[in-house]
Amino acid sequence: MVTPNHLALLTAIAQDYYLSGMTISALANKYHVSRYYIEKYIDEAQQVGLVKITIAAPTQRLAHLESRLRQAFPTSQTFVIKDATNPTETTEHVISYAAQQIQNMIADCRTTGLAWGGTIYDVIQHFSAANQPELVFTQFMGENMKYNSRAGSTRMVEMAANKFGAAYHTLVGPLYVFNPAVRRGLAKEPANRPAMTAAHHMDMTITGIGTMASIDSIPAWHDQRTAIVPAPMLNAVAGVLFGRPYTIQGHFIAPEKTPIFGVSLPSILAVPHRVGIVTSKFKTDATLGALRGGLLTDIFMSESVANRIIAAAQTI
Repeated sequence: MVTPNHLALLTAIAQDYYLSGMTISALANKYHVSRYYIEKYIDEAQQVGLVKITIAAPTQRLAHLESRLRQAFPTSQTFVIKDATNPTETTEHVISYAAQQIQNMIADCRTTGLAWGGTIYDVIQHFSAANQPELVFTQFMGENMKYNSRAGSTRMVEMAANKFGAAYHTLVGPLYVFNPAVRRGLAKEPANRPAMTAAHHMDMTITGIGTMASIDSIPAWHDQRTAIVPAPMLNAVAGVLFGRPYTIQGHFIAPEKTPIFGVSLPSILAVPHRVGIVTSKFKTDATLGALRGGLLTDIFMSESVANRIIAAAQTI
């Protein structure tokens, strides 16, 4: 039977070996045991289930599609992942590859802004444990009102921070605040100052790509949809990014009138790395608009989404 003290020893050695990258010799010196016992303890950590090793097959990127997209949309870098045999596997491949690349980018970041949604949740789950205590994750928009959902705003920054041993800041208030005086007041509230200050220093934002369905899925927003998008422009909405609707040509619709609680649109568009992940073929128009407008600097997508975008760009 493994005692609690022995289990704690196995855990510490496994963390030092797999997460910190310490050598067998260094571990032997640290724990004052022979190299033989260190190797034995590492094997034992796997046997008792403390360590689980997964070997993932390399994800294949499609250079010819990336080249075509780069020629058509030179302001954005696209990562096109080959379709798997079924849509579920394809989504998993896009998410896992995006998470790996984004984690590499985060290594050079100080402040990372997170949006919300199921795609972002899945990306965070695919991050590997790391130690970046100087890193800060922050909200840069208000809550999406999905408080009982895995896609809720607050949980995103907290979960990401836990993965990196980092700090995080949240915003207290909904995404859309229709009273201008209340919006200004919320931004000045002491509880929101850390997030607002951090958001003005973001060097990366990570977001999914939304549509009007994203807005309509929240009853409060659906009821006020014409206060978010002027009624004559509703049919022109191709996508939603940073809480703001835009057309298939990549133009934000009345951005100065969108009742967003959060960082201004010019501040967001000034962030050097604006990363987007799209996994649904039903977001072709939204992704095409984002590419045409240069709204995102890096976009991860599947082969089928890329082909649809190339076809749509020739006809719309």
